Amino acid sequence: MPERRSDSAAVVSAAGLRIAGIVAAYIDKVSEEVVSAYESEKENWLRNQSVARAARVRALLKGEQVDVNSSETILGYRLRQHHLGVVTWIIEASAGGEALGLLERAVAEVAAEVHCDGRPIFVPQDEFSAWAWVPLGARRDITPPGMSVKSRAGDDGIRFAVGEPAPGVPGFRRTHQQALSAQAIALAAGPSGQIVTSFGDVAPLALMAGSIELLQAWVVETLGALADDNEHNARLRDTLRVFLQENGSYKTTAERLLLHKNTVQYRVRKAEESLQHPVTLDRLRIELALLAAQWLGPAVLRPADGPP
Repeated sequence: MPERRSDSAAVVSAAGLRIAGIVAAYIDKVSEEVVSAYESEKENWLRNQSVARAARVRALLKGEQVDVNSSETILGYRLRQHHLGVVTWIIEASAGGEALGLLERAVAEVAAEVHCDGRPIFVPQDEFSAWAWVPLGARRDITPPGMSVKSRAGDDGIRFAVGEPAPGVPGFRRTHQQALSAQAIALAAGPSGQIVTSFGDVAPLALMAGSIELLQAWVVETLGALADDNEHNARLRDTLRVFLQENGSYKTTAERLLLHKNTVQYRVRKAEESLQHPVTLDRLRIELALLAAQWLGPAVLRPADGPP
């Protein structure tokens, strides 16, 4: 096309606008392609990172020989420290695609609650559950997640099972295994179970709970009428459990439960009537049975309308 010159301001302005439009359209198209390529590569990188992290976690849990330095690089997490194993899940599937996001934020709240020494590992297991490890640095004495975590998690149907703090690669495995054992107790308890189940609180049950059916029969046999699932017996069981924890002190039990001493004495006496023997007889069996009733509830108690 032959060149054309014009001194017309209108023609020059129109040509300038046309050129600017062409350049802008070109830049937009190139930018879109660059952004699309970047997002695609980013997704692939994140997917590969997630797969690599999950594979390395599985290797660590299996006890395979792995290089600790490379493992720390892949995980973005120090293995040479104390760890707190966490298993988290949602008991209701109403969260849909947001479930894992809710769980990851819940783990972050647990980490903040225990003042963790870095960023936790979060490894999804399916659409509604995940494993996590909270870094504790050199600390091993921590306070379990408190009421702030419980209240927020309870609103979303989130449950936690946690192990005991443990050091190094062996501790990475052990605290996770403990968290899984605590989760088994929480799942056996059903929706009425606790929001946070700590292995330290349920260790005897975790080691006993190979068969819930056998455990229920043992609890009913040990507690007798006290194993009936109703509010009256629940009060007696709670009072008796605290009474035994306080080494048979009516005064300390009353202070802990905010009750009158005479009320504690009455409840302990009624509990002994249900047991048909003093609480000092077979005390260990009674304490374990009360622990099972506390954490597993209806799963190990006799239904209120069931046979005696």
